[in-house]
Amino acid sequence: MTALSVSTSSAASLRADALVIGVGKGPKGLVVAAGAEAVAEAFEGKLAEVLSTLGATGAEGESVKLPSPAGLKAALVLAVGLGEASDEGYSAETLRRAAGVAARTLSGAKKAALALPVASAEDVEAVALGGLLGSYSFTTYKASENGKTPVGELVLLTDRKGSKEAKAAAERAAAIGEEINRARDLVNAAPNDLNPKSFAAIAQAAGKEHGLKVEVLDEKALAKGGFGGILGVGTGSENPPRLVKVAYTHPKAKATIAFVGKGITYDSGGISLKPAGHNETMKCDMAGAAAVFAAVVAAKRLGLAVNVTGWLALAENMPSGSATRPGDVLKMYGGKTVEVLNTDAEGRLVLADAIVRAGEENPDVIVDVATLTGAMVLALGNRTFGVMSNKDELRSELHAAAEAAGEQSWPMPLPADLRKGMVESTIADLANMGERMGGGLVAGLFLKEFVADGIDWAHLDIAGPAFHEGAPFGYTPKGGTGSAIRTLVRFAEDTANA
Repeated sequence: MTALSVSTSSAASLRADALVIGVGKGPKGLVVAAGAEAVAEAFEGKLAEVLSTLGATGAEGESVKLPSPAGLKAALVLAVGLGEASDEGYSAETLRRAAGVAARTLSGAKKAALALPVASAEDVEAVALGGLLGSYSFTTYKASENGKTPVGELVLLTDRKGSKEAKAAAERAAAIGEEINRARDLVNAAPNDLNPKSFAAIAQAAGKEHGLKVEVLDEKALAKGGFGGILGVGTGSENPPRLVKVAYTHPKAKATIAFVGKGITYDSGGISLKPAGHNETMKCDMAGAAAVFAAVVAAKRLGLAVNVTGWLALAENMPSGSATRPGDVLKMYGGKTVEVLNTDAEGRLVLADAIVRAGEENPDVIVDVATLTGAMVLALGNRTFGVMSNKDELRSELHAAAEAAGEQSWPMPLPADLRKGMVESTIADLANMGERMGGGLVAGLFLKEFVADGIDWAHLDIAGPAFHEGAPFGYTPKGGTGSAIRTLVRFAEDTANA
């Protein structure tokens, strides 16, 4: 794990394998960003000229290495692009991505110093978080790392003025970044290692480590309690389902939030089997539960003055002689019945049980998180998650929280006319499928049916950004991304400070 520290040393005097600076695109060419003054001096005022000669343009995502001249104790200078230069400085997201690029580029280094433009504690946090997320590497199953170990230590360089605030910002970034990387590990874990039982055990271990209350309902307890949705999805697998409650309470809390996460540790589609080409990455179908788990632990580590309870609805969706069939009717927790028309629409079934159970504790807000529908990916692409809610104000608050945290989201409606096909089952209260067009919205409408009257509820469909199959960019690796965690933590913070 990459270590993180803050230093008020000058960029010239700090010993490190590499010294990272920022460069932007100005109207007349390359612009060296604040923080790199000592480096520019060591290059006798010709740093921008040298970088331009090497092909640097200052574009976001760009990185250029050059050997350090006399006057710098770091062996190497790495210039990372910040995009268009502005008198108002650079956005927190730009700094996060630049630090992520630097951390990825410097994999294998023991120590790197970040001399990026940080004008505030928010900037320090952005650089620290981007560096930690960019340094992430999942090597659990590799016999050899081929020299690509994560950078050992990141040192953030700041002015002496405000160093106390800078250190606090870095500590906050570490708490969030480490939990995001823990969630990434869970999403990337092979499904023969991570199943409902082992996921529950990980949650229990974290509970002991951080002083959280963890309760686990196994298959017998689920059957006794009448959790027909979770049991119906998990009945085809040799790995039985679990419902895990992870609770953080604060003595000064004035509000309680319930986060509910879809945790399908592997989704074959069940009897409605997914075709080849659509099942290879379905270990990631528990990313919602991983996000909820990480957010609760992060809330505890940050000491937020709000009560946060996470509900992890864990199951493995497999075909077998005992699996739920298309046409079966499940009696859900709370008493409603659902006709299963497609066993590959299983996430909404486990979430429905967990939402009803969460509602019994009368939280002020319920937010569920799920890799729920391919329809949402078609609508919003691979980097943006959809936000739906039974209250417009809550939907706006979550969208704003995502924007403030640096995550891409978009408010989506819940049109009443799409409910019709879902409630027209001739043998049950609901069907788990409705109209094909607008499938992501239909799934949201299904979940809404299980929210108790008087409770504000929102649904985040993270099917697009939860698992990145392309080349790494910024601080985003290939594989599990930790989508929605920053949004949940920011929302919890906003609630605590309201």
